[in-house]
Amino acid sequence: MQTVISIVVALVIFSLLVIFHEFGHFIVARKCGVVVNEFSVGMGPRLWSKVAKSGTRYSLKALPFGGSCAMLGEDEDNDEEGSFNSKPLWARMAIVFAGPFFNFILAFLLALVVIGFRGADPSYVTNVKEGSAAQKAGLQKGDRIVRMNGSGISLGKEIYLEEVLNPLDGETMNLTVVRNGKKQKISYKPDSEKKPLFGFVYANDDTEVAVLSVSEGSPMDRAGGKVGDIVVAINGERIKGSTEFQKTLAKYKGDNYTETEFEVTLLRNHKEVVVKMIPQYQNSYDSGFSYNLKRVKQSAFGVVKYSLIETKYEIKMVLKSLKHLVSGKVSADEVSGPVGIVDSIGDTYSHTQKSGWVVTLFTMINLAIMLSANLGVMNLLPIPALDGGRLLLYFVELITRKRIPKDKEGMIHFIGFILLMGLMFFLIFNDIRKIFL
Repeated sequence: MQTVISIVVALVIFSLLVIFHEFGHFIVARKCGVVVNEFSVGMGPRLWSKVAKSGTRYSLKALPFGGSCAMLGEDEDNDEEGSFNSKPLWARMAIVFAGPFFNFILAFLLALVVIGFRGADPSYVTNVKEGSAAQKAGLQKGDRIVRMNGSGISLGKEIYLEEVLNPLDGETMNLTVVRNGKKQKISYKPDSEKKPLFGFVYANDDTEVAVLSVSEGSPMDRAGGKVGDIVVAINGERIKGSTEFQKTLAKYKGDNYTETEFEVTLLRNHKEVVVKMIPQYQNSYDSGFSYNLKRVKQSAFGVVKYSLIETKYEIKMVLKSLKHLVSGKVSADEVSGPVGIVDSIGDTYSHTQKSGWVVTLFTMINLAIMLSANLGVMNLLPIPALDGGRLLLYFVELITRKRIPKDKEGMIHFIGFILLMGLMFFLIFNDIRKIFL
């Protein structure tokens, strides 16, 4: 069972992201001369409120979920001085865009903290397998990978993201590396070998192998593995982190193990569960090199540089995940709503407590970075009732030079709101089902 404190931590993080988003709308609205009727922390009935000299009511509300920024004339046909509707197009666009943009700012500020204290993970090669196609093509230990199969690379985990979202399929591997300050291109066909596959995606972390998703009908799925489980042992051999997990699996390559039953020990709700499964063996492709995933301390300039890169990476990860969702490569069951997010944060908090408060703190900050970037991107999607939907209508106004009547704009957003509520109910139901099943 979730501890009360883990749920509180989850709610605090979730609310912080939404409040910062609403603060973006608030501060830019004030700068543009829009009257803000109320700025709220939380939702539901007011527990406390105070009206400032500016006329804005600041409120603390009962339900600890996010907040809101209510502007004069925002959702009504009101053109009086100081109303949202009375402002020129550029001001309305700036106010609406400010919410998602402030989520990106928050992600950057939090990244400054993490990278300032713990460093970044530059994308350099740590080892090249002897006799591999990569070695024959000229790849060397210490090369810094800056491009991989068309995608820009700056961090080790960006290489990992490419491996997860676009697994090697025997096609030519195209790398651009920097060696002794000079760029050079390296291309080769990756080596192939049979590897055991359990059918789950795990976090690329040096502290634990957390199950992020389980493929339907896979060995892990049939054995009862669930999202949130942590793999702690394979056939009795204890493992800690993805590097040890990969090394352990490397012992079971080839035809000699295709019918071997594995004992996989999972940590679930602070209890160890042993499941048995026969992994699937598929002809897998090996890049032939290992890459850095450990954090390296940075200079002041490096902290700022890699904080920007970290924010860009989180945004890129959301966009690529959305692309895979639309293309059907990610199932709807793997998408989480607010309940799932809170549950995931709470689970992560509970699991990292045993590693000490420092690890727990930075894990929570990393989660907040990811979720803040996620919230920013999702709000910019061109869906009615979201900030992106409003911006889309403003772009139409910019092109046609005609203002969309407020009643029609309101109807468009109302329909979008109904659709979003339907999606929200589905996600909440799906989240609850995944928690209790």
